[in-house]
Amino acid sequence: MNRLTSALRLEITLQVRQKFLHAAVFSGLIWLAVLLPMSHALRPIAEPYILLGDIAIIGFFFIGGSVFFEKQERTLGAVITTPLRFWEYLWAKLIVLLTVSVVVALIVVSAAHGFAYRPLPLLTGLALGTLLMLLVGFITSLPFSSVSDWFMSATGPLAVMTGLPVLYYSGVWENPALYVIPTLGPMLLLGQAFDQVALAPWQVGYAVLYPLASLAVLFWAARTLFGRYVIARSGGM
Repeated sequence: MNRLTSALRLEITLQVRQKFLHAAVFSGLIWLAVLLPMSHALRPIAEPYILLGDIAIIGFFFIGGSVFFEKQERTLGAVITTPLRFWEYLWAKLIVLLTVSVVVALIVVSAAHGFAYRPLPLLTGLALGTLLMLLVGFITSLPFSSVSDWFMSATGPLAVMTGLPVLYYSGVWENPALYVIPTLGPMLLLGQAFDQVALAPWQVGYAVLYPLASLAVLFWAARTLFGRYVIARSGGM
């Protein structure tokens, strides 16, 4: 636990130094600039889409950018020579960026909508969606040595994780096969938070349990790929 606490302190310091926290504030201001000119009737319709966009930016891009900063500073390979365990290293990133994402989202929603939302589905959708995007961003960034190479290859996973749930949620393509996309559940919960969708009990169970199962698989994949692309290349395994 002491190692995790130290890793959290270091991660916060790095996020401030790398200006990601500043970027999060700027992101929140951009979303407010989109929401505030809308009428009060339109805001709850737009807010699930806005929140998914916020999750994509802070979840997917921030952790990917953080990994590339560490690669450039040659600190990522040094992690394997310290007593810090992989899960402590990764959870430090997840906890800090999850907190940033949720706080920014709550400020944006409360400023634009007040407190007329359902907090439980909102917080659950934000937490699960952000964690999914964080792990996907982390995993996809590991094989690449440059941001440009990663960005070109990451457009596919990003489109799947965000674009397809939007198509289903908006009614453009209501194919049941899209339930295999783990971010669809958090998207449905965000819609429920603003009374835009009415979920059946099985959908609520799906929206929580399936993303949790997906997180377990993604965490295993992150550990495996970290060993392949970081530890092995550093001569540790």
